[in-house]
Amino acid sequence: MHRPVQRVGRAPRLTRILVSAAAVPVMLVAAGCSSDSGSGGDAQKSASAAPGATVSESASTPAVKPAAYATLPKPCSVLPKKTLGELVPKGSKAGKSGESDDLAQRGNCNWSSLDNNGVKGSQFRWLNVALLRFDSDARGAGDEQAHAYFQKQVLGAQSVAGALDSRSAPVAGTGDEATAVRYGLKKKEGSFKQQTIVARVENVVVTVDYNGAGLAGEKTPDAAGLLKAAEKATKEAVAAVAAANEDGGAASTASPAPASSSKAPSASPSRSAAKDSSKTAGGTGSASASPSKSAAKRN
Repeated sequence: MHRPVQRVGRAPRLTRILVSAAAVPVMLVAAGCSSDSGSGGDAQKSASAAPGATVSESASTPAVKPAAYATLPKPCSVLPKKTLGELVPKGSKAGKSGESDDLAQRGNCNWSSLDNNGVKGSQFRWLNVALLRFDSDARGAGDEQAHAYFQKQVLGAQSVAGALDSRSAPVAGTGDEATAVRYGLKKKEGSFKQQTIVARVENVVVTVDYNGAGLAGEKTPDAAGLLKAAEKATKEAVAAVAAANEDGGAASTASPAPASSSKAPSASPSRSAAKDSSKTAGGTGSASASPSKSAAKRN
């Protein structure tokens, strides 16, 4: 009679295990010439040559394309209530936002759900949505930096230790590019099915982690059903990013810091983005390392 209560008590510990699995489941200088001696003709030649050289060098330096998106939506508001009710039925109202030093640059939110069915066991679900935006700067255009981070995210998801029957496939109709990675994980609590979808839209990368398990005798959830739900959530998150940047995105954005100058917004986010890119460079599944650490602390 007391077994269901014990299962509920283990929910935070199960969440930490799942989060851990998902996480293991982003100048030219023109020099002029001068001379203190020589004929006037030489001086004129020198004067006329210098501007030409400067123009030539400037013309050969390609301009960096401005980033398409300047802000992000609030991470815990990117998915409709209906979708959350389908993916995390017992936790749709309990989204936990991760820590962020700049919500216009990065953010994540996670939800967990434990549906206790008494002696029949329990159904567990965990969902995390992470957003990361790149500005155009000296490192290159924002969308190019986002593409590089996207590739690292996918590689990280494909390199999770202990993954069983790992599969990857492109996801159509989701941003500019998207890839789904799915696999199973065996734990003493049960068999977990993990779905990670990484999508890029312009200069923003969206990573959705969604997994589930049947605990204490409950049936293991259908992986195909979990994948379909994760794809739906990713499409909606991508759409939320685009909507947040329409007409300045004032209504639904994460309240970016006031612009003190035209240079400040691009400099600070770029440094933050570089930190994330370096975390993923090892290909250790850091695709959701930052969000997962936050989730683990809170669970």
